[in-house]
Amino acid sequence: MTKLRRKDKQPPVEPGAVPAEPKPAARKKKAPVISRRDAITVLGVTAGTALVSQVFISGPLSSDAVQGIGAATHEESEGGEHQWHMVIDLSVCIGCSYCVRACQAVNNVPEDGMRWNIVFAERTEAGDDFFMNRPCQHCQEAPCTRVCPVGATWKRSDGIVAMDYDRCIGCRYCQVACPYDVRRFNWYEVTAENPYIPAWGSPEIDPRPRGVVEKCTFCVQRIDRGLALGLTPGVDKSVSPACVEICPVGARIFGDALDPESPVSKYLAEHETFQLREDWGTQPKVHYVSPANGRS
Repeated sequence: MTKLRRKDKQPPVEPGAVPAEPKPAARKKKAPVISRRDAITVLGVTAGTALVSQVFISGPLSSDAVQGIGAATHEESEGGEHQWHMVIDLSVCIGCSYCVRACQAVNNVPEDGMRWNIVFAERTEAGDDFFMNRPCQHCQEAPCTRVCPVGATWKRSDGIVAMDYDRCIGCRYCQVACPYDVRRFNWYEVTAENPYIPAWGSPEIDPRPRGVVEKCTFCVQRIDRGLALGLTPGVDKSVSPACVEICPVGARIFGDALDPESPVSKYLAEHETFQLREDWGTQPKVHYVSPANGRS
């Protein structure tokens, strides 16, 4: 009969001796597994570091500082048929936050911490109270679009700074580069019901996935739908940004700055306005009437 040999057989132990502990079997190390998304994130983080550094060290990026990382994905072009601008009259705003609630309903933003549209109390140097409003500024020279390593945010030909949530890898370079603090990172999957639906509007877009950056889009879905129907955003309220449509005192004015007859063009011509952080050279498309000015 053939004897079977055990591979783990130990040598004989002398009487009275303490047997040695068996050595554990050597395990083969498994190669680390990295997902495609993680790989893209690592590459994107590496590519974007120098760009974010330039924003903070040197100020606004020049137009040729970055040759459009992601330009192959979303081509930026100038001189579109429309240029959408907004005026927020701080002397008229009453701080009701209707604009905030309508935005969260229409754009499907259930969490208050993710607000795309921000309204908060402020005070002038003269001691007068007013309500500051801060949506995305849709900058002509947008730092966020220049640091995105995958082209997930870009400027459309009509001036709107858009987002591609399917392409976003969540590196948050755009959030760091934005000098207006209007971008929000989505840390969690959306599970709770939106408390602003249906009282403040019906959702017009799907919730974004966990791990992407979100922001105000000027309700671009409404603008595009309105143009396709032959309507005029800024004039026809149903195809204007939700915040503009719902404002009970008309503190937000929207329209095509290339049309001299648009509401926004007329308002800009009749009122002295300013833009936030003009010294940065970002050229925001959101203009403000000072709280001390009032309407004429």
